[in-house]
Amino acid sequence: MSHYQNPFRGNLFILLSAVLLLGNLISVNAQEKSLYERLGGVKPISLVVDDFIDRLVANDILNENPMINAGREHSPAAYLKFQVTNLVCQVTGGPCVYTGLGMKESHVHMNITENEWQVMRDEFKKTLDKFQVPEKEQKELFDIIESTKKDIVMVK
Repeated sequence: MSHYQNPFRGNLFILLSAVLLLGNLISVNAQEKSLYERLGGVKPISLVVDDFIDRLVANDILNENPMINAGREHSPAAYLKFQVTNLVCQVTGGPCVYTGLGMKESHVHMNITENEWQVMRDEFKKTLDKFQVPEKEQKELFDIIESTKKDIVMVK
């Protein structure tokens, strides 16, 4: 009597296990919300941007740079707030579309120094803390900001 062993029998269990595991991973990932969603959408983002831009416009250290002031004349605060809101909305996974200039193109003439970059970061942190943005989301936002540094800060 020949004992036939199905070669797929053990593999079927492994295959079914893998499918179930993959299904669970997909459902967990599908449940994870985008940064945009975790921030609450465009309304809270616009409030944070409004406060942040107001801080930048009022900052004495930034106001010492004549090129930043010239940039503000070209792009008034209200326009910046609109554009930055769209940018943050887009880069965090929201439905907005940023139509402004690239970071390098819009900052190259401002001669922004490392110190001014740090001042901007400090003001952003104050805004995020004011609106009680959780640490995880703050870190993700700062990671996004840091990715633009090379296009904004003047290298001496």
